[in-house]
Amino acid sequence: MKVSVGGPLKLAFRPWVEGLENVPAEGPAILASNHLSFSDSFFLPAVLDRKVTFIAKAEYFTTPGIKGRLTAAFFKGVGQLPVDRSGARGAGEAAIKSGIEVLERGELFGIYPEGTRSPDGRLYRGKPGGLARVTLATGAPVIPVAMIDTEKIQPPGKVIPKLMRPGIRIGKPLDFTRYQGMEHDRFVLRAVTDEVMYEIMKLSGQEYVDMYATAAKRQIADAAKAEKQAGKEAEKADRAAKAALAKAEQDQAEKERAEKERAEKPQGENGR
Repeated sequence: MKVSVGGPLKLAFRPWVEGLENVPAEGPAILASNHLSFSDSFFLPAVLDRKVTFIAKAEYFTTPGIKGRLTAAFFKGVGQLPVDRSGARGAGEAAIKSGIEVLERGELFGIYPEGTRSPDGRLYRGKPGGLARVTLATGAPVIPVAMIDTEKIQPPGKVIPKLMRPGIRIGKPLDFTRYQGMEHDRFVLRAVTDEVMYEIMKLSGQEYVDMYATAAKRQIADAAKAEKQAGKEAEKADRAAKAALAKAEQDQAEKERAEKERAEKPQGENGR
C-alpha cells in the first residue's frame, strides 16, 4: 500500500529531498517535523524507503461509507496510526504509548512537536509532553525535519491540492540519551524540545514564534470574531445613521410642504 500511495505522490508532485542519508537504514528513530499542511504526513513517508508511523485522529479510520473506507485505507497506507483524541490528557498519553510501541519494534515514528498545523507559516513553540517523553523513554535519536512549501500546495480549508514541488530537508540525528531516566523533569523536557525546535528552524528558515500554535490559532479566531462583530456593529450604526438621515429629510420635506401650503392659501383665508 505504501508503494501504491507513495509512487503516485512522487510522480505528481516530484518533491525534492535533502539529507535523506540522515535517516538510518534500520533501528528506531523519531522524525520530528514542522507542520504546515494536512499533506505533510503524506509527502514525508512517500520519500522514505522505510515505513514511518504518524499519529492521526481515530475518526479518519472509523467514518462509515465508501468514502470513510477509502480514507481509512489511504491513512493506513501512508503509515498513520489511529488515536482517540476525545479526551485531551488521555489522548496525549495514548499517543505517547503508541510512539513508544512503534520505536520498541525498531521502526520510525513521526511527530509534530508544535502539536497542530501552523496558522500562518511560522514555526511555533514545541510542546514538551510528547516528543521529549518518547525519546527519553526509548533512547531513540531525534531526526529534525523541515517541510518546505507544503502550505502552498494545500492551504487550510482547501480540498484539492495545487500541483507544485514541495521540499523536505532532513537534519542530522540528535542524541538525548544523556537525559534518559529524566522524562518526568519538566525542565529537561523543555530543554530537549527547544533544542529540536531550534534545529527545525535552521532547516526550514521559518520565523520562530515563542508561543504555542494552539494559542496563536485562538488569538486569530478571537480577532476574526471581534472583526466580524465590529463589522456588524458598523453595519448597524450605518443603518441607524441612514435611518436618521432619511427621517430628517422626511421631516424637512413635510415642513417645506406645510410652509408652501400656507404660502399658497388666499390672503382672505389666512386672515380669518
